[in-house]
Amino acid sequence: MAGSIPRFIVAWINSRTVQLTAFMAALGIAAVLMAGEAALAQSDPLPAWNDTAPKMAIMDFVRKVTTANSPDFVPEPERIAVFDNDGTLWTEHPIYVQLAFMLDRVKAGAASHPEWKDTQPFKAALEGDMKSLAATGEKGLMELLMTTHAGMTTDEFSAIVTDWIATARDPRFNKPYTELVYQPMVELLAYLRANGFKTFIVSGGGIEFMRPWTEKVYGVPPEQVVGSSIKTEFEMRDGSPVLMRLPQVDFVDDKAGKPVGINQHIGRRPIAAFGNSDGDLEMLQYTTVGDKARFGLIVHHTDAEREYSYDRDTEFGRLDKALDAASVNQWTVVDMKADWKQIFPEK
Repeated sequence: MAGSIPRFIVAWINSRTVQLTAFMAALGIAAVLMAGEAALAQSDPLPAWNDTAPKMAIMDFVRKVTTANSPDFVPEPERIAVFDNDGTLWTEHPIYVQLAFMLDRVKAGAASHPEWKDTQPFKAALEGDMKSLAATGEKGLMELLMTTHAGMTTDEFSAIVTDWIATARDPRFNKPYTELVYQPMVELLAYLRANGFKTFIVSGGGIEFMRPWTEKVYGVPPEQVVGSSIKTEFEMRDGSPVLMRLPQVDFVDDKAGKPVGINQHIGRRPIAAFGNSDGDLEMLQYTTVGDKARFGLIVHHTDAEREYSYDRDTEFGRLDKALDAASVNQWTVVDMKADWKQIFPEK
C-alpha cells in the first residue's frame, strides 16, 4: 500500500526501541545506585571518628540543640562554637607553630644583627637550644616576639606569614604545617556549620598570625578569629593610611583571657567549646555553665605513633587541671588513639 513503511524498517525500529529502553533502564539503576552511595557517604558526617562515646556525644548534642521541638533547642544566632587552635585543630609539638615562625624570623634577620649570636634569647634561637630559650622565661619570649612581629605594617606582616606558612615544614613529618591539621576536627567544624553553628577560633596564638590562612585551612574567616595581639597605630605613609605594629603587648588571649576575648570579639556566650590544655580551662568553664544545653570537649593527646602522647608533664600544651576538671564538669574527653580513625588529612 502506498505510504506504508516496509516491514524490515519497522523491525529495525522496534529492535532499537528495545535496546534504548534497556539502556535507559540500566541508566536508571545506575543512578539509583549512585544516589544510594552518595546518601551512604553523607550519612556519616564524621567519618574520621570512631563510633565511640565522644562521637555519639557530639551528634547527640547537635541533634538536641537543632531539633525545633526539643526542650534544648537553640536558635541559630545563639549557636556559637569556639575552638582553641594549637593542639586542638593542629599539632603543637615539638614546639608551637608560631614559635617555629619566630625562630625562622630570627634566623632570617641574623645577618643584619651579628650581635645576636652572643645575646640571649637570640643566641638560643639561632642555635635551636630550646632549654636555654625556655630559661629566658616570658621576658625572653616577649623579646623574640617583639623583634620578629613588630616594626612593620599589618599588611607587611600578613604577607610574611602567608609566605612562611606556604613553605615551612614540620621537622618530624616533613609536611607543611597546614597539612598537620586534625581531620576529625576539620570534619567537626564543617558538621557544626552545616547545622547552623557559627565557628570561631579562640587561641593564645597571635590573631594576625592566624588570620591570613584560617579560612583556607579551616573554613573560619578572619573576622571569626580571636587571639593574642600587639598594639597597632594608624599612620600615613607616603600618602597612604596604614596600621603599624608596635613592640607592645595589647592583649593575651590565653587562660582567663579567653573568656574576655570571647566577650570582646564575639559578644555572645558560646554553647560549645573545644580545647586541649590548661590554657583552655577558663574558656570551657565559661562556655559550659548556663541554663541552656552546653557542650565541652577536650582533645587528649594519647597517640605517640600517629602524632604525640602527652598531658601533665610537657612544656607545650600541658593538660593537667583541665583534665581533672573534665570529669567534674562532665566534659567529653577525646582519646586520640582510641577515638580517631585518622589524625591528619590524606593527601
